[in-house]
Amino acid sequence: MPSPLIRELNLSSTINSSTTRDEIRVLLPRATLDVAGAMNDVQQIIEKVRTGGVNALLDLGERFDGIRPPQLRVPSNELNKALANLDSSVSTALTESIERIRTVHREQKRSDKSIAVIPGGVVTERWVPVDRVGLYVPGGRAVYPSSVMMNVIPAQIAGVASLAVASPPQKEFNGLPHPTILATCALLGIDEVYAVGGAQAVAMFAYGVGCEAVDMVTGPGNVYVAAAKRALRGVIGIDSEAGPTEIIILADETANPDFVAADLMSQAEHDTIAAAVLVTTSKSFADAVQERVRERVLTTKHRERIATALSGIQSAIAIVKDVEQGLVVLNAYAGEHVQIHTRNSRSDALKVRNGGAIFVGSFSPVSLGDYSAGSNHVLPTGGCACHSSGLSVQTFLKGLHFVDYSETALREVADVVVTLANAEDLPAHGEAIKARFE
Repeated sequence: MPSPLIRELNLSSTINSSTTRDEIRVLLPRATLDVAGAMNDVQQIIEKVRTGGVNALLDLGERFDGIRPPQLRVPSNELNKALANLDSSVSTALTESIERIRTVHREQKRSDKSIAVIPGGVVTERWVPVDRVGLYVPGGRAVYPSSVMMNVIPAQIAGVASLAVASPPQKEFNGLPHPTILATCALLGIDEVYAVGGAQAVAMFAYGVGCEAVDMVTGPGNVYVAAAKRALRGVIGIDSEAGPTEIIILADETANPDFVAADLMSQAEHDTIAAAVLVTTSKSFADAVQERVRERVLTTKHRERIATALSGIQSAIAIVKDVEQGLVVLNAYAGEHVQIHTRNSRSDALKVRNGGAIFVGSFSPVSLGDYSAGSNHVLPTGGCACHSSGLSVQTFLKGLHFVDYSETALREVADVVVTLANAEDLPAHGEAIKARFE
């Protein structure tokens, strides 16, 4: 088994006021998904789906998932059966989490607003939901009912009229997606579910093969799903190209090393290339975390996966001079999950500008956000938190401007429009204004 020890970096004398974001990111490199390298294979998959139709989707399921689904769309009785057979404790936990997520996301919906620019000249901004969305839920190493909730709930609150879910067929379930995925769909009132995985699911949604085409595809996935999103962006809208999960923690000597070790391991559990980074002001605290990781990794279920992730180039313990320098590192790294374990956690957290979601204090672990905090766990990775937000109700809404000017209001601004049109050498634009007053 790879060593569970995380590499240590002393950044206290390396970083100063002139150190750039890019220089800090070199010091804390990420593991990367080779999306570009997967594009050739994915383009072939997309073309097979586009030209081969339903049979191509079934063939690809057999090739990549090891089973040929009996049919693409999951019968509604299978959804109901999965819900009826769901363990009662899991059902209760899902129901509680669904309500918490709804509570937060209901407050995100924007209201229409009318702005009177001048008397008789009004611009109204309306927020209109996307008509139809395809939601992808991965299979593989884990089962992700949480991804169903995080994608479906904001889309429903946004008012998306038509929602479809795709998840890979499973050999052990006779070519159906995992029953917990099906049960969660049933709990949320989703009855259109397809046993299709990977890049072929994105192509199915984009081209309407075996289903009605969608306007947008959201949801996490592996490198092939990310490559398919990149290849089909423009045919469909997407949320993001999700990369490996990551956590970055800022801690001082007041933090609990056992909590921090457990939090680093929780995200390392996702994948061998998951990033787990601790930024701390204390070398003795770093040593204590290392010791707790050594102890914990021996008893956890996915110890080899976690140990590989923690010992990879993408994971590190960085020693910094003080909390302020630590915040510089956090904002440069722009992590998907940011945790603050400091003496003044709340005020320090407010200084974080770049992060997918910020977890404040000892009792706000990332695991809470993964399931039941009410926040969304579909978040920007790979440093994209410096310019992008996580999935929300807004993801599924389009802002439309309605321009309503009276004759008097148009006459007042006519000369301005004509002047600018002529300045851009687009005289017909100005003529469209003057025609109304000739």
